Amino acid sequence: MKISKFLLAALAVTAACFAVETKFWQHGDRTDFEKGSLTHLSLRSDGRIFLAPEFPEIFDSSTPYLWAIAADSKGNLYTAGGGSGSGSAKVFVIDSSGKSRTFAELEGLEIHAIVIDSKDQVFAATDPDGKIYKIGSNGKAQLFYDPHQKYIWAMAFDAKGDLFVATGDQGEIHRVTPAGSGSVFFKTEETHARSLAIDAQGNLIVGTEPGGLILRVSPAGQGFVLYQAPKREITAVAIARDGAIYAAGVGNKTPVSAPQPTNPVPAPLQVTPSSGVTVISGVNPPRGNPPPTLNQSASSIAGGSEVYRIDPDGSPRKVWSNAQDIVYAITFDGQGHPLLGTGNRGNIYRLDSDAMSTLLINTSPTQITGFGRGRKGELFAVTGNIGRVYRVGPALEKQGTFESEVLDAGFFTYWGRIGYRGSGGISVLTRSGNLNRPESNWSAWAALQPDAHEGTTLCESCGGGRVTSPPARFLQYKIELTASASKPVSDLSEIDIAYLSKNVAPVVDEVETTPANYKFPTPVLSITPSNSITLPPLGQHRANSFSSGSELSSSQTLSYSKGSIGARWSASDENGDTLVYKVEIRGVKESTWRLLKDNVKEKYLSWDSTAFPDGEYVIRVTASDAPSNPRTQALEATLESDPFLIDNTPPQILNLAATSTGNKIEVRFVARDARSDIDRAEYSINGGEWLMAQPVTKLSDSPEEEYQLSLDRAAPGEQVIAVRVTDEFDNQAVDKVVVK
Repeated sequence: MKISKFLLAALAVTAACFAVETKFWQHGDRTDFEKGSLTHLSLRSDGRIFLAPEFPEIFDSSTPYLWAIAADSKGNLYTAGGGSGSGSAKVFVIDSSGKSRTFAELEGLEIHAIVIDSKDQVFAATDPDGKIYKIGSNGKAQLFYDPHQKYIWAMAFDAKGDLFVATGDQGEIHRVTPAGSGSVFFKTEETHARSLAIDAQGNLIVGTEPGGLILRVSPAGQGFVLYQAPKREITAVAIARDGAIYAAGVGNKTPVSAPQPTNPVPAPLQVTPSSGVTVISGVNPPRGNPPPTLNQSASSIAGGSEVYRIDPDGSPRKVWSNAQDIVYAITFDGQGHPLLGTGNRGNIYRLDSDAMSTLLINTSPTQITGFGRGRKGELFAVTGNIGRVYRVGPALEKQGTFESEVLDAGFFTYWGRIGYRGSGGISVLTRSGNLNRPESNWSAWAALQPDAHEGTTLCESCGGGRVTSPPARFLQYKIELTASASKPVSDLSEIDIAYLSKNVAPVVDEVETTPANYKFPTPVLSITPSNSITLPPLGQHRANSFSSGSELSSSQTLSYSKGSIGARWSASDENGDTLVYKVEIRGVKESTWRLLKDNVKEKYLSWDSTAFPDGEYVIRVTASDAPSNPRTQALEATLESDPFLIDNTPPQILNLAATSTGNKIEVRFVARDARSDIDRAEYSINGGEWLMAQPVTKLSDSPEEEYQLSLDRAAPGEQVIAVRVTDEFDNQAVDKVVVK
């Protein structure tokens, strides 16, 4: 169970909530190790790495691609391919002693299929303008059969010695007798019969392009669609010991551009038993083009690959998929597990079960284009870019290495202990630097310092030591697995690296005061009990993924409160530390800061300004990362606000006077404020509603304003005129005058 030791470490870290205390990089998933570089190592889908099968090169053809390989009863291997710039299509032979030579040269650009009959006669199919040649032991070739098709993709002999040929661009299967007499045996109604195999009952298993069909064709020529894959091209088919069919589908299907029916439901497959021909309703694509996988100018194929298993009872299911790798070939290992040869990263995968697979061998940047068996059951692989022949196993490599991706701590960092879970001969080395790619300016690879007390790990399969590479921002580790007589099996399934970034001071970016007479609401504290944690999604047990402690949430909406004033600020910490704030105030002509509030967790504060005399003031905010660091290592940063005004004194109303002339009342007064502009003036007659009064200048833009009002007499008799003046800080003064 992977989680034990590493989860306990993660919980210990997050329970403390120290952002710059010990953190961990934890690698234990397939995706973690895929980011690095594997050499002579296999990677299983559960994240376990172990020594890969040996993969020695036995032949270099110096041609761009080899597509096929076959062996005769004497142990000779025959392989062929071709490609742009390769000249004529060549067949090569590697004899049982390992010596290689050009066996035959044929007319054509490429050879995609080679088969050998029971008499050790070699047959090779050329493209384009596909023809089949029989090659004698002396290398002399003679035309054996011409199907009058542009491409020949696959060939296979049945138990009777008849040769079946999968072709394009008419998607036909031809049957050829040992005498070289042949004819069309089955029409797929597809552009290409792309792959071919024969089961124990003599049925043909055919994969097509572009419909992505997997067909079974009986010895009598009766066709039946076993599965219509969601992929465009069935590049390979293979039959397991139990009779199950494995098929590889690649590429996304291109939507048909012809007018679509009103009902968007896909048309069903139509099978005509009498003719043995499978027909797909719809519009066939243009003929003549090779399948996308054989278009060597394409660097990748959209949609990646899928592998399907069709059980002996006919039920299909997807058992493997990859968004990048393109499956070219399928075979089986000695235990009956399917092996997948892929490009464009040169990977060989083993399907251990429907849920588990292994990246068995990586040969990047080449492509695994085909498999073949030797006389004694040896497994061989051929490649493209460049065309070579390799032997796959059966022995394992004696040593393998894994180099991790460059790990970025983000800051100058101290390295701690590396722990791992594994068995056998395991060595871990590290190097560090301050450049984001390893170069000569990095430190040299260095072994770990052994643990002071061996045997104190939390599990029998755990080990580790302390990193000796110098502190820096970047780190890379290397794992070396070694097999020996005493430890023949070596593997590793998890590794974690402790590190501590040097503390960096926080930054206060901006301090801003709020409008007067408004305040922030009281913060709402939402607390997660300290004795509980929140687990991340299953399979993502990372030290930095757990959460505990408290979280603060609040609104930035202010509410009116006469006499209140506030400030807000933005602050950050590159380490991700928790910050607390101290807020202080002083007058612009004062030298001493006075504390408003300490240990503020929010990035805002409101206070009662009526406790301060009117005047100009400055706020200072100090951010501290003390909650996340030991006291001796905590750092601070400060920033002052622009000067702001506190004004709680109401304005004055001067020289208020009123005179009556007929039905008119003339009112005059002056409004004056010591520190701020006059915001507005209002009047009320006999206790009526307050009405706006306009200054003589028409603009309210200065601390002193003069007003002259000409009012209609509201009623006979005595009139009471009230005047109210408000400054910018909402301070008000009221006065009245009585007109007889």
